[in-house]
Amino acid sequence: MSHIQNAFQLAFFGIVFLLSSYSVHAQQDAQYTQYMYNMPSINPSYAGSKESLSVTALYRSQWVGLEGAPKTQTLSLHSPIGYRGVGLGFGILNEQIGPTSETYFDIDFSYAIYTSREGRLRFGLKGSAHLLDIRYSRLNQDFSNPNGPDPLLQQDIENKFSPNFGAGIYYHNGKFYAGISVPRILETTHFSSSNISTAKEQMNFYLATGYVYDLNTDWKFKPTVLTKIVRGAPLQVDVSGNFMYNDTFIFGAAYRWSAAVSGMFGFYVDDGFLLGVAYDREISELGGTQFNAGSFEVLLRYDFKKANSSRQIRSPRFF
Repeated sequence: MSHIQNAFQLAFFGIVFLLSSYSVHAQQDAQYTQYMYNMPSINPSYAGSKESLSVTALYRSQWVGLEGAPKTQTLSLHSPIGYRGVGLGFGILNEQIGPTSETYFDIDFSYAIYTSREGRLRFGLKGSAHLLDIRYSRLNQDFSNPNGPDPLLQQDIENKFSPNFGAGIYYHNGKFYAGISVPRILETTHFSSSNISTAKEQMNFYLATGYVYDLNTDWKFKPTVLTKIVRGAPLQVDVSGNFMYNDTFIFGAAYRWSAAVSGMFGFYVDDGFLLGVAYDREISELGGTQFNAGSFEVLLRYDFKKANSSRQIRSPRFF
């Protein structure tokens, strides 16, 4: 490893240690078990890092069987552009929770400093347009009340717009990556026309790292850690380990601290086309209810051939 990588690792794990005692309670962003293959959603500085056009689609259904449980869809693409070290990305995220629907339209920009032949230190910015939709009228209300249903809950919010921005830093080479990011910095408070406080966005701090070990000519192993810190919410730590066989088959498991265990499987249909699936099982009290059949994810990603190469990517990078 280079001196820059060693310094970045030391600083990174120091921050994780210092923040690991920070535990409070609040609403958090959408979560993904296969985040390691969908990094633009959490860190804008990832844009362009694959040095080719990359398109990713992900669908997540959380807590299946529980009415109103979260459902998330994302679509993103990113690529280097004409200038050395510059990357650009676009993304759409939609999440439904009960009567609430949120949609983000994102633009990511990154710039890389070349620290070695394979090492890149990237800085990124994210711009977002946020649409919030809340259908109070779909809630179960007490119509037996002689005064009728609460009039304050009859005023739906339709596509309320608010802007946001984020930032991130990301270092990677052929084997190691680490990043720190805040995808949404503005803590916007949303109100309905009746002045009911309906939602407040919180800053989500992400710290992600992983390393790829070559076990032999056919097998690779990649441990990863994602830490998410939100003011007013418990600390979230995801630890995962994935094996790759013959640059084609991926399988592994993950543990979300005090929340869930997960199984993951991936398959490269061809050199650039990755199909990934994941299943989470809650280990909290929610996991023991008859209404929770776990959470499912399906991911599709296609990495196009490099602009300066006449051949497809022969050895897919493991992150």
